[in-house]
Amino acid sequence: MKNKKVALHNLGCKVNAYETEAMQQILEEKGYEIVPFAPGADIYIINTCTVTNIADRKSRQMLHKAKKMNPQAIVVAAGCYVQAAGEELKADEAIDIVIGNNQKQHLAEILEVYEESHLAESHSEEMPDQGIALIDINHTKEYEALSIHKTAEHTRAYIKVQDGCNQFCSYCIIPYARGRVRSRELKDVVNEVKQLAAAGYQEVVLTGIHLSSYGIDKEDGSNLLRLIQAVHETEGIRRIRLGSLEPRIITEEFARAIGSMEKMCLIFIFLFKVAATQH
Repeated sequence: MKNKKVALHNLGCKVNAYETEAMQQILEEKGYEIVPFAPGADIYIINTCTVTNIADRKSRQMLHKAKKMNPQAIVVAAGCYVQAAGEELKADEAIDIVIGNNQKQHLAEILEVYEESHLAESHSEEMPDQGIALIDINHTKEYEALSIHKTAEHTRAYIKVQDGCNQFCSYCIIPYARGRVRSRELKDVVNEVKQLAAAGYQEVVLTGIHLSSYGIDKEDGSNLLRLIQAVHETEGIRRIRLGSLEPRIITEEFARAIGSMEKMCLIFIFLFKVAATQH
């Protein structure tokens, strides 16, 4: 499996982008060579999106494009579109492996098992089975253990701290593709921030599927404000940004606390101070 060339392509949000970087680093540590998304790769991994019909179409197009670039390559469909349309993708002959959400951490092992199976079955007349790693995302409380120690950005790093959503808005498929709210352990976030700071990254952006819900699944009192405060105390970090927030989280306490943190970027400090004056 080592020394094989792998090309990754990301579709969708900053959480997806973080997970794609995490998958890339998993493979690099296993000895895979990362190459551009172009003809010549042995393995193509597309981290898909499903928030709209257009996102679905783009996901299908990129999966089929990968197989056309190298018909002998292993094509991996991962992520939200897989979670939402798993049965459809299982029947797609252009796709060799499907990996749903909360299974990306097992990417290297899934590839190894698939290739070993493919090699064994290549000596028989039977077609090798498709690799499938797909769980019922709505019945798991596990936060997927993905992390990064570098990023394509020079000084800024996006850090995923939360997954899932409990809102179930009538127009949105995200709870079905991402499952219920699952928050990353605060200490794990801080450890990753420290590693990135030691590597020279000075700015972090905390992001999640529904960032405002961080901590609601925990019984230890964790919440978004406590997380921000812990990151703020990390040496080497000079700027902190947040992903999108719901207005309801901006209480007077939240606004005053954020406004007192010098590392928070000015646009957030301004908005939160304005919100505080309206109470």
